[in-house]
Amino acid sequence: MEHDIVIVGLNHVTAPVAVREQVALADDALADANRRLRAIHGIDEAAIVSTCNRVELVTCAHDGDGAVERVRQFMQTHLAKQPLDIAPYLYTHRGRQAVRHLFRVASSLDSMVVGEPQILGQLKDFYARAVEVGVTGAVLNRCFHKAFSVAKRIRTETEIASRAVSVSSAAVELATKIFDRLQDKTALLIGAGKMGELAARHLMAGGVGDMMVTNRTFDHAVELAREFKATPVPFDHFPRYLHLADIVIGSTAATSFILTPPLIQEALRERKGRPMFCIDLSVPRNFDPRVNELDNVYVYDIDDLGGVAEDNRDARAREAEKAERIVEEEVETFLRWLSHLDVVPTIVALRDKAEAIRRGELEKTLRQLKDVSPREREALESLTAAIVNKILHAPIACLKRQDRETGTFDLDAIRRLFRLEESGDA
Repeated sequence: MEHDIVIVGLNHVTAPVAVREQVALADDALADANRRLRAIHGIDEAAIVSTCNRVELVTCAHDGDGAVERVRQFMQTHLAKQPLDIAPYLYTHRGRQAVRHLFRVASSLDSMVVGEPQILGQLKDFYARAVEVGVTGAVLNRCFHKAFSVAKRIRTETEIASRAVSVSSAAVELATKIFDRLQDKTALLIGAGKMGELAARHLMAGGVGDMMVTNRTFDHAVELAREFKATPVPFDHFPRYLHLADIVIGSTAATSFILTPPLIQEALRERKGRPMFCIDLSVPRNFDPRVNELDNVYVYDIDDLGGVAEDNRDARAREAEKAERIVEEEVETFLRWLSHLDVVPTIVALRDKAEAIRRGELEKTLRQLKDVSPREREALESLTAAIVNKILHAPIACLKRQDRETGTFDLDAIRRLFRLEESGDA
């Protein structure tokens, strides 16, 4: 069976945040979406990746173009939350390109900020979720684990991580540009998710004076506040504390805006016009973009944060070139394994058929002969087995060397040539 790895998706390069938030999956919808994707005709294995910067459907298919089209249609009809044509924003990678893409994503070569470490952890989480519901298999398991090892190798052999900043650190860098100093500033973290937690850590490292934490589950807010020596705030009451915040970070899974112009206007009145810096790290967005139209309010979403690290672009690019070479090496290694996986059933079927023919003809001959001694029978067994092995040696050696990408062999043609399907030995 042909193992065609196919990735259909969109990311921060092909689609703005307003589009990405329309197809982003909530945590509680991921398991069902994975199962439905796997149930598509022609799809053998599946895993969905849905982060702030990308939504990608990773599959192993056997139906070629038909499977690709059905996966694209699935993304349009089952993921898009509104009647929105997402086709112009989608990309499709197959075969070698798909493997390379997954390795680059894991290694943060395809990230908004090259070298940021967060994507690897996210990718591992989404892979684990797919494994948990039983929609992956031998091919995707091997591919994802290889992607993780490639990322580790790149971080060991290059300085790409030291030359880059994460989206969260980029947000803090922006804050230092808005305010001269952070030591006398107060931050409010809305949501205790991973992105918000990372931003909080960068703020603390940057010397922010005070911090408040709110979350729909108050226990989580208390837990995070204890770690950062911050003040926990009940989620329903956070608007009362908004005027105290110089920096507001949104990182919740809310599907509607939690920070609106009226809330900010009221806070500004109490702040007597002192500026507020709002960082929206969520997809869908937590902050109404109209807030940015208010005076003395600066709102940045995750699309705005990509340009903060431009000063390091040249250094990152040099390290990225080294990383790209590592990716190409590892792609070749994986494809050799995948090529072998494709050809093994044909080799087994060829051996089985030849052995069946040998044994059948040998038994026919022995029935015609009389008084064959055990020693003579053993000699005939060895002779016929040696003939079959010598005949099969060259074609099997060629099959093992066959390059899946160059198409040196057509496995279906070989199976037809030796009538492997007809024999029932496939």
